[in-house]
Amino acid sequence: MEDQFQDGKEEVIQAWYMDDSEEDQRLPHHREPKEFVPLDKLSELGILSWRLNADDWETDENLKKIREARGYSYDICDVCPEKLPNYEAKIKNFFEEHLHTDEEIRYCLEGSGYFDVRDQNDQWIRTAVKKGGMIVLPAGMYHRFTLDTDNYIKAMRLFVGEPVWTPYNRPHDHLPARKEYVERIINRGGNQAVEAR
Repeated sequence: MEDQFQDGKEEVIQAWYMDDSEEDQRLPHHREPKEFVPLDKLSELGILSWRLNADDWETDENLKKIREARGYSYDICDVCPEKLPNYEAKIKNFFEEHLHTDEEIRYCLEGSGYFDVRDQNDQWIRTAVKKGGMIVLPAGMYHRFTLDTDNYIKAMRLFVGEPVWTPYNRPHDHLPARKEYVERIINRGGNQAVEAR
Protein backbone atom coordinates (compact mmCIF):
# COMPACT_ATOMS: atom_id res chain seq x y z
CA MET A 1 0.00 0.00 0.00
CA GLU A 2 2.87 2.38 0.79
CA ASP A 3 4.07 2.32 -2.83
CA GLN A 4 0.66 3.04 -4.37
CA PHE A 5 -0.89 6.42 -5.23
CA GLN A 6 2.49 8.14 -5.61
CA ASP A 7 2.03 9.82 -9.02
CA GLY A 8 2.35 13.58 -8.71
CA LYS A 9 2.87 13.44 -4.96
CA GLU A 10 5.60 16.10 -5.10
CA GLU A 11 2.98 18.56 -6.36
CA VAL A 12 1.00 18.31 -3.09
CA ILE A 13 3.69 17.39 -0.55
CA GLN A 14 7.10 19.10 -0.28
CA ALA A 15 9.68 19.12 2.49
CA TRP A 16 12.69 21.22 3.44
CA TYR A 17 15.02 21.89 6.34
CA MET A 18 13.89 24.86 8.42
CA ASP A 19 15.85 27.92 9.44
CA ASP A 20 16.12 28.97 13.09
CA SER A 21 14.14 32.19 12.70
CA GLU A 22 11.60 33.19 15.36
CA GLU A 23 9.44 34.93 12.74
CA ASP A 24 5.77 34.06 12.19
CA GLN A 25 5.36 30.27 12.35
CA ARG A 26 3.14 30.40 9.25
CA LEU A 27 6.01 31.54 6.99
CA PRO A 28 7.91 28.88 4.98
CA HIS A 29 11.10 29.19 7.07
CA HIS A 30 13.45 28.03 4.31
CA ARG A 31 17.17 27.97 5.00
CA GLU A 32 19.39 30.08 2.78
CA PRO A 33 20.19 28.56 0.41
CA LYS A 34 17.03 26.48 0.34
CA GLU A 35 17.59 22.87 1.37
CA PHE A 36 14.78 20.65 0.09
CA VAL A 37 14.32 17.15 1.50
CA PRO A 38 13.43 14.28 -0.86
CA LEU A 39 10.18 12.56 0.10
CA ASP A 40 12.16 9.32 0.43
CA LYS A 41 13.79 10.89 3.48
CA LEU A 42 10.34 11.26 5.06
CA SER A 43 9.74 7.57 4.38
CA GLU A 44 12.97 6.77 6.21
CA LEU A 45 11.53 8.58 9.22
CA GLY A 46 8.46 6.33 9.10
CA ILE A 47 6.16 8.85 7.41
CA LEU A 48 3.72 7.52 4.82
CA SER A 49 2.22 9.79 2.18
CA TRP A 50 -0.01 9.62 -0.86
CA ARG A 51 -1.62 11.84 -3.47
CA LEU A 52 -5.34 11.31 -3.81
CA ASN A 53 -8.23 13.00 -5.61
CA ALA A 54 -9.56 15.49 -3.07
CA ASP A 55 -12.22 16.72 -5.52
CA ASP A 56 -13.85 13.28 -5.42
CA TRP A 57 -12.92 12.10 -1.92
CA GLU A 58 -16.39 10.80 -1.07
CA THR A 59 -16.29 8.20 -3.85
CA ASP A 60 -12.51 7.85 -4.35
CA GLU A 61 -11.64 4.15 -4.67
CA ASN A 62 -7.99 4.79 -3.76
CA LEU A 63 -8.97 6.42 -0.46
CA LYS A 64 -11.33 3.51 0.16
CA LYS A 65 -8.47 1.03 -0.40
CA ILE A 66 -6.21 2.86 2.07
CA ARG A 67 -8.98 3.06 4.67
CA GLU A 68 -9.81 -0.63 4.33
CA ALA A 69 -6.18 -1.77 4.35
CA ARG A 70 -5.30 0.27 7.44
CA GLY A 71 -8.64 0.13 9.30
CA TYR A 72 -9.28 3.89 9.26
CA SER A 73 -12.44 5.75 10.23
CA TYR A 74 -12.54 9.52 9.82
CA ASP A 75 -14.04 12.89 10.56
CA ILE A 76 -13.64 16.25 8.82
CA CYS A 77 -12.43 19.48 10.39
CA ASP A 78 -11.91 23.03 9.20
CA VAL A 79 -9.03 24.95 10.73
CA CYS A 80 -9.44 28.67 10.14
CA PRO A 81 -10.28 31.71 12.27
CA GLU A 82 -13.94 31.69 11.18
CA LYS A 83 -14.70 28.03 11.92
CA LEU A 84 -12.46 26.86 14.77
CA PRO A 85 -13.51 28.00 18.25
CA ASN A 86 -10.60 29.44 20.26
CA TYR A 87 -8.60 29.56 17.03
CA GLU A 88 -5.53 31.44 18.32
CA ALA A 89 -5.15 29.20 21.38
CA LYS A 90 -5.61 26.02 19.35
CA ILE A 91 -3.09 27.04 16.69
CA LYS A 92 -0.61 27.81 19.45
CA ASN A 93 -1.25 24.36 21.00
CA PHE A 94 -0.89 22.58 17.63
CA PHE A 95 2.53 24.24 17.24
CA GLU A 96 3.88 22.93 20.56
CA GLU A 97 6.25 20.05 19.84
CA HIS A 98 4.48 16.85 20.87
CA LEU A 99 3.87 13.22 20.09
CA HIS A 100 0.87 10.90 20.13
CA THR A 101 0.65 7.27 21.16
CA ASP A 102 -1.25 6.58 17.91
CA GLU A 103 -0.61 7.64 14.34
CA GLU A 104 -1.57 11.13 13.21
CA ILE A 105 -3.23 10.80 9.80
CA ARG A 106 -4.34 13.85 7.84
CA TYR A 107 -5.73 14.17 4.33
CA CYS A 108 -5.90 17.72 2.97
CA LEU A 109 -9.23 18.24 1.20
CA GLU A 110 -8.85 22.02 0.77
CA GLY A 111 -6.26 24.63 1.69
CA SER A 112 -2.80 23.80 3.02
CA GLY A 113 -0.63 23.60 6.12
CA TYR A 114 2.73 22.56 7.56
CA PHE A 115 3.69 19.48 9.55
CA ASP A 116 7.12 19.93 11.16
CA VAL A 117 9.02 16.77 12.13
CA ARG A 118 12.49 16.00 13.45
CA ASP A 119 15.08 14.04 11.49
CA GLN A 120 17.48 11.49 13.04
CA ASN A 121 19.77 14.39 14.08
CA ASP A 122 16.91 16.33 15.71
CA GLN A 123 16.79 18.98 12.95
CA TRP A 124 13.41 20.36 11.92
CA ILE A 125 11.98 19.37 8.54
CA ARG A 126 8.97 21.38 7.40
CA THR A 127 6.50 19.34 5.35
CA ALA A 128 4.02 21.36 3.31
CA VAL A 129 0.79 19.54 2.52
CA LYS A 130 -1.69 20.88 -0.05
CA LYS A 131 -5.06 19.74 -1.38
CA GLY A 132 -4.83 16.05 -2.31
CA GLY A 133 -1.93 15.24 0.00
CA MET A 134 -2.35 12.57 2.68
CA ILE A 135 0.28 12.09 5.38
CA VAL A 136 0.69 9.58 8.20
CA LEU A 137 2.99 10.46 11.09
CA PRO A 138 3.91 7.38 13.11
CA ALA A 139 3.08 7.00 16.79
CA GLY A 140 5.91 8.29 18.98
CA MET A 141 7.26 10.83 16.47
CA TYR A 142 7.73 14.37 17.76
CA HIS A 143 6.03 16.88 15.50
CA ARG A 144 3.97 20.06 15.37
CA PHE A 145 1.42 21.61 13.00
CA THR A 146 0.65 25.10 11.78
CA LEU A 147 -1.29 26.70 9.00
CA ASP A 148 0.56 28.66 6.35
CA THR A 149 -0.23 32.32 5.61
CA ASP A 150 -3.50 31.38 3.85
CA ASN A 151 -4.90 30.49 7.31
CA TYR A 152 -7.08 27.63 6.06
CA ILE A 153 -7.14 23.88 5.83
CA LYS A 154 -10.03 21.47 5.54
CA ALA A 155 -8.68 18.12 6.61
CA MET A 156 -9.90 14.60 6.99
CA ARG A 157 -8.63 13.25 10.30
CA LEU A 158 -8.29 9.48 10.06
CA PHE A 159 -7.91 7.11 12.98
CA VAL A 160 -8.21 3.48 14.08
CA GLY A 161 -10.95 2.71 16.62
CA GLU A 162 -11.97 5.71 18.70
CA PRO A 163 -10.04 8.92 18.01
CA VAL A 164 -7.55 9.76 20.74
CA TRP A 165 -5.38 12.73 19.88
CA THR A 166 -3.83 13.34 23.26
CA PRO A 167 -0.68 15.42 22.74
CA TYR A 168 2.32 14.63 24.94
CA ASN A 169 4.54 17.70 24.79
CA ARG A 170 8.27 17.09 24.55
CA PRO A 171 9.91 15.53 26.50
CA HIS A 172 7.95 12.31 26.83
CA ASP A 173 10.72 9.91 25.87
CA HIS A 174 9.60 7.39 28.50
CA LEU A 175 6.35 6.54 26.68
CA PRO A 176 6.32 3.09 25.04
CA ALA A 177 5.26 4.61 21.68
CA ARG A 178 8.32 6.91 21.74
CA LYS A 179 10.69 4.11 22.73
CA GLU A 180 9.31 1.91 19.94
CA TYR A 181 9.65 4.72 17.38
CA VAL A 182 13.25 5.43 18.41
CA GLU A 183 14.17 1.75 18.30
CA ARG A 184 12.45 0.99 14.99
CA ILE A 185 13.24 4.17 13.07
CA ILE A 186 15.96 6.30 14.65
CA ASN A 187 18.33 3.61 15.97
CA ARG A 188 18.01 1.45 12.86
CA GLY A 189 18.53 4.29 10.41
CA GLY A 190 14.98 4.40 9.10
CA ASN A 191 13.38 2.51 6.22
CA GLN A 192 11.19 0.45 8.53
CA ALA A 193 7.52 0.24 7.60
CA VAL A 194 5.31 1.43 10.40
CA GLU A 195 2.15 -0.63 10.72
CA ALA A 196 -1.20 0.90 11.63
CA ARG A 197 -2.38 0.27 15.20
